[in-house]
Amino acid sequence: MGIQSVEAYGGATKSSMLNCIDLSDPDIDKSVNLLKQACLDSGFFYVVNHGISQDFMDEAFAQSRKFFGLPLKEKIKLLRNEKQRGYTPVLDELLDPENQVHVGDYKEGYYIGVEVSEDDPESQKPFYGPNQWPASDILPGWRETMEKYHRQALEVGRAVGRIIALALDLGADFFDKPDMLGEPIATLRLLHYEGQTSNPSRGLYGAGAHTDYGLITLLATDDVPGLQICKDRDAKPQIWEDVAPLKGAFIVNLGDMLERWSNCIFKSTLHRVLGNGQERYSIAYFLEPNHDCLVECLPTCKSESNPPKTYEPST
Repeated sequence: MGIQSVEAYGGATKSSMLNCIDLSDPDIDKSVNLLKQACLDSGFFYVVNHGISQDFMDEAFAQSRKFFGLPLKEKIKLLRNEKQRGYTPVLDELLDPENQVHVGDYKEGYYIGVEVSEDDPESQKPFYGPNQWPASDILPGWRETMEKYHRQALEVGRAVGRIIALALDLGADFFDKPDMLGEPIATLRLLHYEGQTSNPSRGLYGAGAHTDYGLITLLATDDVPGLQICKDRDAKPQIWEDVAPLKGAFIVNLGDMLERWSNCIFKSTLHRVLGNGQERYSIAYFLEPNHDCLVECLPTCKSESNPPKTYEPST
């Protein structure tokens, strides 16, 4: 199953398709084939019937809007710390310095990671530690909603990981090991684009062009478009393709780690967000393996005709 989106370059448009993976479909071979095709082409696809109810997705977005609707002085109290937890203001992030000449991204965000108490030795690892939370009297139920979303998104990520493993001719449980997604680095990020109109010719973007660095990202969006992908970053000029919102679905993309792990067979694709003057909300869930996971060329991804690239094995 494919979902139509639009490609734009030089003022022209044409239709394009993203594959759609139904996690409730008992035909696993069909899902593996659709996912593999997507990963070889763009590294982007939709996931539907993933087990998170629409009512709960709506609740998570409602709570996100409540936080971003707070006065700036309240949000600044929760400014992002050294553990990458908390609030990031508009223009705080600069994803594409080559093209964002004057300013950063026209978005604000909020990072929530794996909750680890300060007295736990694990909290000394990067991206592990206690989260920052808005006061419960200001945003009642907010923490509980986000912690539940974090748990449920992890299960979706693991389910997608099992299909990715099969698409790479690995065992379905390859990514389920404790040193991989059994005890992962997983970061939830709430995002709010304030309604700026982007202008690439002036270096103004909702989010500048970038690739994600990890394993996979699960993105839930509202119904406002803005996400674009570029399948060939070296093309002159680059061709940018709109990815249409799909209610109830996750837009899933592969990160640099999986491209490297797969010996560049699967793609980590350049993407950006352009604002169209409307407010836009999204929730990104970045999923990476455990700190101690060794990333090196997978045995099923190398051959005499495709020897391992020159990446050193790395945790």
